[in-house]
Amino acid sequence: MAATLAVLGGVVAAEEWRVIGNALERPDIDAFYEQPPDAAAGEPGSLVKLDALLGAPFASRAWRLMYRTTDVHGDPAVATGVLVVPLTPAPAGGRTVVSWGHPTTGAARECAPSYGFDPFLGIEGLRFLLDRGYAVVATDYVGMGTDGVDSYLVGATGGNAVLDAARAARAVPEARATDRVVLWGHSQGGQAALFAAERASRYAPELAILAVAAAAPAADLRGLMSAHLDDISGVTIGAYAFTAYAQVYAEAPLDGILTSAALETVPEMNELCLLSHLSELHRIGAPLVGDFTTRDPTTSEPWATLFAENSAGSEAFDAPLFLAQGLADELVVPADTERFARHEASLGMAVTYHEIPFADHGTVAYLALPTMLGWLDRVAAEQVETAP
Repeated sequence: MAATLAVLGGVVAAEEWRVIGNALERPDIDAFYEQPPDAAAGEPGSLVKLDALLGAPFASRAWRLMYRTTDVHGDPAVATGVLVVPLTPAPAGGRTVVSWGHPTTGAARECAPSYGFDPFLGIEGLRFLLDRGYAVVATDYVGMGTDGVDSYLVGATGGNAVLDAARAARAVPEARATDRVVLWGHSQGGQAALFAAERASRYAPELAILAVAAAAPAADLRGLMSAHLDDISGVTIGAYAFTAYAQVYAEAPLDGILTSAALETVPEMNELCLLSHLSELHRIGAPLVGDFTTRDPTTSEPWATLFAENSAGSEAFDAPLFLAQGLADELVVPADTERFARHEASLGMAVTYHEIPFADHGTVAYLALPTMLGWLDRVAAEQVETAP
């Protein structure tokens, strides 16, 4: 009992220090996100800035990263994120990297997970992954945290940011990160992880993608948008997505799809973060339900084509795929994820599809962890057994 209490006391003390460390970092945090003049000049995945974090999770080291990446058009871009590694010694060959894609948080700087008071809070499964010896890197994507064109639900840009985050992890010598990569994401991050998997062999051929896991991924954007054309979720997602697409694609101006009322309101919505300002977002967006778009974007050009181009599933990849879906999810429709799983399997891929009856969109990634981690353990073991 005394030993147990001593361990618990140590954990509590470590968490108290984490809070203190996070607080000490706040006064100078904005300076980190300011880009130097040469920020985008360099190879994708190379570091622009690195800052050791005081408030690292228990028994780990962590850094805030600024790194180079590439957008959907092939132009240089800059992204930020965090990297966490366990304090336990790395294996002789180094650590496998888990590159995490976060779900929708918003578009403004303060919505970037790495900018938050606790930049590790939303990395679903972080503690279990660290305990297994993984290095975990979590991107903010392009256009959040630091300057850049918004990239919300722009698949190629998100996928590149996820892959380049893994490259950036390798650029931190103390992390002992290798070219072995697991991709894991939720919702928007599921889309990013899937695009990363599809693009990896061309975009980052030096990385060995060992496994890909996604919880309620935004894989089928036409299906997602179609399911929410006339509700508050559609207005909220659309406020972020249409704004991003208008910035990224010259052929998709906002006044070509949004009503005059939406054009007035959407800029204000884009200044609010989903998790911390959900009630305010819904209050502002509620009057736009039924008066948001001038036409159905899922059947009108150029939006229908853009949604198709930014939907996953256009090509197969070699790594095994795990998909989790909550049957109580009212945002990503379960039938869409099941259909996507069948589509991926039809391409000859090894797909594990896991349904959770009582999980909704917010809880599905957490509730999927026991099954997902068991699957990942088996995949890792099989790869060790078959290694030459």
